[in-house]
Amino acid sequence: MGHFYFVRHGQTVWNVENKICGATDIPLTEYGHQQAVETGRKILEEGIQADEILYSPLIRAADTARHISEITGIPAREEPRLKEQNFGKWESTPRDGEAFKKAKEWFACHHGNGESTLHLAQRIYNLLDEIKAQSDEKTYILVAHNGIARVVQSYFTDMTNEEYAAFGVKNCEVVRYDF
Repeated sequence: MGHFYFVRHGQTVWNVENKICGATDIPLTEYGHQQAVETGRKILEEGIQADEILYSPLIRAADTARHISEITGIPAREEPRLKEQNFGKWESTPRDGEAFKKAKEWFACHHGNGESTLHLAQRIYNLLDEIKAQSDEKTYILVAHNGIARVVQSYFTDMTNEEYAAFGVKNCEVVRYDF
C-alpha cells in the first residue's frame, strides 16, 4: 500500500497572537516563510519523494506549498477540500479559551455560521479515500491546517472526542501516513 505526507502551514500572525485562524485568510509571518523554506530543504535532505503537492486555497498554506515546491521541484496545485474548518463565531478568539475547547468536542455544531466537524470530516475523508485509491501510482504532500491534521489523524487512529480536540501538528511539521 502507499503513503502520503502532511505538512501544516508555517507560522501566521494569529498563531503568534494565539488566535483561531479557521477559514479566515491570515498570511504567514516572515518566520512562517522561513519555516516553509526550511521544510522544503528538509524534504530534499531526507529524500522524501512525492509526485504532487496538494494545498489549501488559504494564503498561509498556499505560500507554504509554493516555497516547498520551488525548493523541491514537486509540482503543486490547489485542492479546495483542504481549506481549514470555518470555526464561525470562534475565529479570531483565543485558541486556548475554555468555551472554544469545549465547542471543539461538539462534532455536529456549526459554531454559529461555521462548519461542523462532521462536514469537515466528510470532505477530508472523501479526499483521503481518493488519495488511497491512487496511492500505488502517486504520492502526495498535503499542505493544510491544524484542523485538517486532526481529521487526517482520525482517519488512521481511533480517538476519543477529547483526544481529537487536543490533537495538533506544529507549524511546518512533516508527518507521514501509510495506508
